[in-house]
Amino acid sequence: MCMAVCTPNCPPGLEYLTGIDKLRVSQSVDFLKVFTPFEFVNEYTIKSAVGDHVFSAKEDTSCCNRFCCSTLRSFDMELVDKSMKRVLHLSRPLRCQSCCFPCCLQELEVTGSNGVIGYVEQNWSFWIPKFSIKNQNGETVLKIVGPCLTFATCCSEAVFKIFATDGTQIGQINKQWSGVGKEVFTDSDNFEISFPIDLDARMKATLLGALLLIEYMYFENVPTNLIGLLCLSIQPRPA
Repeated sequence: MCMAVCTPNCPPGLEYLTGIDKLRVSQSVDFLKVFTPFEFVNEYTIKSAVGDHVFSAKEDTSCCNRFCCSTLRSFDMELVDKSMKRVLHLSRPLRCQSCCFPCCLQELEVTGSNGVIGYVEQNWSFWIPKFSIKNQNGETVLKIVGPCLTFATCCSEAVFKIFATDGTQIGQINKQWSGVGKEVFTDSDNFEISFPIDLDARMKATLLGALLLIEYMYFENVPTNLIGLLCLSIQPRPA
């Protein structure tokens, strides 16, 4: 099933990915976001299923870009290993996200130490999020299909399923419920991604890029913080 995307080659810095089938991604909590509508630089920690630190990621954007474009903003993001050596670079151009404009959808380029290793491209759809995962040659090797309601409700998860080109599900991206405190007062999110252990490390890295793009598109929502504060302020008080 995975033979079309599995190769023995592995770009330097991605060796750890060859022996795992799951990653956990946590966005750093910045409590300044609770008290301001301004968007700060996002930072993430990527760990294995057993808690080993794999990568750290940090967004590189201007304040003007974050303020004016919000979740649609373009960004560059560096992923470094435990020794702070850069292993991946993600690049997202400024593109439209509306289903009414299918000519200008979201894209993400994933670059390793030896050049481009993959692309993430949003597919046009009215209701359901869909993405193509492409290799360095621009060939589609995987698909991602999300839920109609792209948010994690109380004590539940939002699941984006990963499919091979023959339609077989081989993994998924889960947006995990982080608890009332984090979900209401911050836009800091927790994700988990699973894939076949023998999947090409370059495609695992590209799927990680897809997870971060999905995070920006559907879960990076600053107004939620202010709404949470407003709800607390109008709660009835005991007599």
